[in-house]
Amino acid sequence: MTLTRYSSSLSDNEWKIIQPLVDRKSTYRNAGTLPKHSRRCMLDAIFYLLKTGCQWRDLPSNFPPWKAVYAQYQRWRDSGLFQEINAYLRQKLRSLLGKNAETEHGIADSQSVKTSEKKGSVGMMEGKRSRAANVISLLITQDF
Repeated sequence: MTLTRYSSSLSDNEWKIIQPLVDRKSTYRNAGTLPKHSRRCMLDAIFYLLKTGCQWRDLPSNFPPWKAVYAQYQRWRDSGLFQEINAYLRQKLRSLLGKNAETEHGIADSQSVKTSEKKGSVGMMEGKRSRAANVISLLITQDF
């Protein structure tokens, strides 16, 4: 399968950094058989989906079949791979910045909107929270 490079695709250096984590967390469905599609190709498909917001069924045809990508995504999600990658990259970046690799505290900041300027009530504004705010709240509660 020829892999088209997208802006969401992993570079060779990025892949070298996370490949050991992916290899350690990956299991084969049938022991002793090699997978049809590379792990990097599967990650590229997942990153493409996340960046573009397309539906699973709308992945371009140069990626593995969407059902295979989705099944791999579920296995990696359930195994905690994405949390491990996040923690590893965060620790590596903090070390490169000369900070303690482990964080003890986090700060979340949000922008507040005065209801008098928007001519609406607080009750009406609650339903209009952005998706980003919901994602940030979710990440904070899951200790990312």
